[in-house]
Amino acid sequence: MGYNKENYKRIRTEFETRALRAQEEADARRFELYAAIPELAEQDRRLSAVGLRIMQAALNAKDPEQEIARLRAENEQACAARAQLLLAHGYPADYTEPQYECKLCSDSGYVGIKMCSCMRRALIDAGMQSSGLSTLMRTQSFENFSLDYYRAKPEEARRMQENLEFAKQYAQSFTTDGKHPASLLLLGGTGLGKTHLSTAMARVIIERGYDVLYNSAVGMISDFEYRRFGNGLTATEGDDTARYVECDLLIIDDLGTEVINQFTLSCLYHVINTRLNLQKPTVISTNLTPTELRKSYTDRITSRLLGEYQLLPFYGTDVRRQKLER
Repeated sequence: MGYNKENYKRIRTEFETRALRAQEEADARRFELYAAIPELAEQDRRLSAVGLRIMQAALNAKDPEQEIARLRAENEQACAARAQLLLAHGYPADYTEPQYECKLCSDSGYVGIKMCSCMRRALIDAGMQSSGLSTLMRTQSFENFSLDYYRAKPEEARRMQENLEFAKQYAQSFTTDGKHPASLLLLGGTGLGKTHLSTAMARVIIERGYDVLYNSAVGMISDFEYRRFGNGLTATEGDDTARYVECDLLIIDDLGTEVINQFTLSCLYHVINTRLNLQKPTVISTNLTPTELRKSYTDRITSRLLGEYQLLPFYGTDVRRQKLER
């Protein structure tokens, strides 16, 4: 899996902090009870001594299995007596135990060497936020991508059905383990569902544990402009623009709406070419036709977009306008 490195680092730290806090709060409750119930401190000293004797028996006893079994029975009796002591004073038997948010992994994030479902969910939620798609994902998914808006022309409806099925398969089979998914160029007029299907793919791919980054062409170029001109530095690994080439899947929306000049062409070529060389897939949507792309961009860019990306044409009438009319 390719969880975003910064997200993973932050979530891992949060889990470590959470586990430490639970342990510290348990220690505070235990010392509070030592003052209120002096017998409890003595009971805990006995339990600690039994634990040490079990370790010594494993190393030195002539018949370690028998001795360890005897000591474990003694330990169980001491634990039961401790629980009864707490109950007798009006406290739950587990009052001095750490109260972890996740009982399965004790807030460590892992069960053995396997990532716990709670940490995976936290990483997915973080991935939704850092993708740039969190707002769109609330309303756009495969489940609510309606083909009803494309029924006017049977051939267009068939093509859009094929696009929907292709997008679902693309998201479900997305991997970074050897089989490199194709980069996609989504072509078609305004309001035909390009952003909706891009968002739906991103949602599934993020939920499967991959790092997705979304931005409009204008937003991406603005990031590069700020990095280049905003503080006098050029883009380097680890800066705000590095993730455009590092993420598992990059989605660039509305190509062709940005101001086109030598700088923007250079940035666009850098991202497209670098990701192709690294075999990292990119999904680009545009309202421009292939002919308009060739007029707007250099051959170095269009030859890659039209020659190395899989083209996915969108058909129909502006869905937003249809919704308003209805």
